Amino acid sequence: MRNAHRERGFGRPGGWQQADLPDPSDAPDWFAGRLPADWFTGPPEIEIDRDEIVVVGELPPPEAADGAPVAAATKEGALARWRESTRPARMQIADEAQRRYRRSVAWGVRLDGERILFTHLAVPVMTRLRQPERQVLDTLIDAGVARSRADALAWTVKLAGKHAESWLAELREAMRKVDDLRSEGPTGL
Repeated sequence: MRNAHRERGFGRPGGWQQADLPDPSDAPDWFAGRLPADWFTGPPEIEIDRDEIVVVGELPPPEAADGAPVAAATKEGALARWRESTRPARMQIADEAQRRYRRSVAWGVRLDGERILFTHLAVPVMTRLRQPERQVLDTLIDAGVARSRADALAWTVKLAGKHAESWLAELREAMRKVDDLRSEGPTGL
């Protein structure tokens, strides 16, 4: 009998947490084929991690009757109308995608340059911090930047991600290349 670890391959992408999740690489194509063509002005953005798939599409900007600038309340009303009118179909599509990819599905839109997410996950993350790291978080709380250590940590991660995006993109590309090389290598080792 062959070792199950060897059959899967060494070093699955995403580590052990993703070992049993279906490959989501075809999710953008699946959503492109599944979403009604009239929902968005173009193809939606699909963001995927090990917990969630977020689908964000661009809505056409509402127009004022007299050509004047569109009021914020008009945009809010257009968003509410779209959200309510698409809810049953979005729920059905999300259920299908969740069965297919075993990840939660969240929805959002872009409207007049603003990105608005509907209900989406806030996943707890366990970490152990030594005193110097805790002091950083506590300083953010004391300065009024964050309300709690969890908020301070989320703020810090957002800040780091914003300033390190090109480096993170390079790292992700390197990991994809390693995965490609692994898949091309010999099996049954």
